[in-house]
Amino acid sequence: MAGTGEMRPIGVIIGGSLSEGLQMKVSDQVSVEDLRAGRFMVVEGEKYRFFCLLTDVVLETSDRRFMLFPPATGDTLARQVLQGTGAYAIATLRPTLMRSNGAPAEFDAGSLLPVKTIMPHFCAVYPANPDDVAQVFGKKDDQRFYHIGSPLEMEETPLCLNMERFIERSSGVFGKSGTGKTFLTRIILCGLIQSQQISSLIFDMHNEYGFRGTTEERNRSGGVRGLKQFFPDRVKVYSLDPESSKNRRVTPDAIVRIPIKDVTVEDIMLLAGELNLGGTALETCIQLENRLGENWLADFLEKESDDIVDLSRQNVGHQGALNALQRKLRSFEHRCSDFLKREVAKQESGIIEELFSDLNHGKHVVLEFGRHRDPLQYMLVANILTRKIHERYREETEKAMEGDQPGPRPLVIVIEEAHKFLSPELSDQTIFGTIAREMRKYHVTLMVVDQRPSGIDDEILSQIGTRAVCLLDDERDVNAVLQGTPSSSGLRAVLAGLESKQQALIFGHAMPMPIVIRSRTYDDENFRKAFHLEAPEERKQRLDKEISSDYG
Repeated sequence: MAGTGEMRPIGVIIGGSLSEGLQMKVSDQVSVEDLRAGRFMVVEGEKYRFFCLLTDVVLETSDRRFMLFPPATGDTLARQVLQGTGAYAIATLRPTLMRSNGAPAEFDAGSLLPVKTIMPHFCAVYPANPDDVAQVFGKKDDQRFYHIGSPLEMEETPLCLNMERFIERSSGVFGKSGTGKTFLTRIILCGLIQSQQISSLIFDMHNEYGFRGTTEERNRSGGVRGLKQFFPDRVKVYSLDPESSKNRRVTPDAIVRIPIKDVTVEDIMLLAGELNLGGTALETCIQLENRLGENWLADFLEKESDDIVDLSRQNVGHQGALNALQRKLRSFEHRCSDFLKREVAKQESGIIEELFSDLNHGKHVVLEFGRHRDPLQYMLVANILTRKIHERYREETEKAMEGDQPGPRPLVIVIEEAHKFLSPELSDQTIFGTIAREMRKYHVTLMVVDQRPSGIDDEILSQIGTRAVCLLDDERDVNAVLQGTPSSSGLRAVLAGLESKQQALIFGHAMPMPIVIRSRTYDDENFRKAFHLEAPEERKQRLDKEISSDYG
């Protein structure tokens, strides 16, 4: 019984099956109110230790008469007599992993086996202790295992995410608005940056990740530090709206301007819903691109009425349809006029090369959108930049394969409102759908952040390796995130029991077993100390001293 120490069992196994889960009779010394869905439990078998998740609790009686004629409310003695004998609680445990009793005490992934059998009757059940957590999830270090939170009822025990496994597949952070998914995403990104194994490109629609993020805490009106403040030498902030950066008294590392010639028909297809374009209009765009060439959009927007008539005569489209399409595309250009340009200054024309260079040299880039929070603007910029960066990664990967050299540095692209890019109607047309299906073929994966996972194509969701799920209250969203997950019925009850903030169910490729965590508190004193990071004022004082000594 290594690892249980002097802990008392909270129950014994009285039944169950491999497919339906185990039934534990709760000890009469344990309050049923202390048993919460999602708690990490250990069953001591004769040959193996079984690691389980508590998924349900049921009240039972040994005689139906106790249900029909319960003790009076004030009859404390009768209640105590019946408790644990005539009336008792049964908990359902979902075994996920097992480990030989003779395995070494430290973490060893090879010693963790998928559950293929169950233990005999009357085996003791214990709440997991810190050693159990370390044996299954590993101990925190700077490169591989990263502390993201703690298991339920174990606030002082760090639970780690295997960053090597996490970056092997695309990942997702899901939860309804206000549940803390943005904070959890920041925490995970800090782990990615600290591990130094990968670069990231973060499309920051709401200015939450770069210099400073918002918080719902009333005593934190100034917000929380962004990634740039935590990792000033590893994070670069690009801006789509320098005026917004100026108003917030921050200086971006680069300004993003996009030539209108970079807008393709595929980009217009992605925006069809936002622009209210039908199938005929999209077919007309294809005809225009074939007729006018690479710079089709700018040329078409400049056409006069006589030119529209000529295009109609050339069977590019009906004259009325062309006029309507031109009006909508001119409106589109106006909505994006701050960053979508007919002419781009020379110093701004190499943004893709600069971005690729930063990413390939280990930098993490946050693209802030400033005041440009229109979904159309976000979708356009994210799709164009991702397509071009993916093209560069594909080229560099193929060159490396020909020369038997290492490819470009692995990259994870973070997108919010992911269902707008990955819906069943659009997932085949966007670069994000391609990346999700390639599964790191060209060293690029996704981290999708969304409150409506049911809006994401089922095939794309099946490629999401690791999922962190905060509270969801829509049945369709719950079904979507659990699709293809073994024992999803038990996890459904666990999801329903999550608190509205700072709790998440994490499962998938990077996690040995599903587990509910209470996430770390982002940007508090303990968080800064864990990264050995200075507060801004401490950093300023240190730099002032260094400058003084240099010129002293």
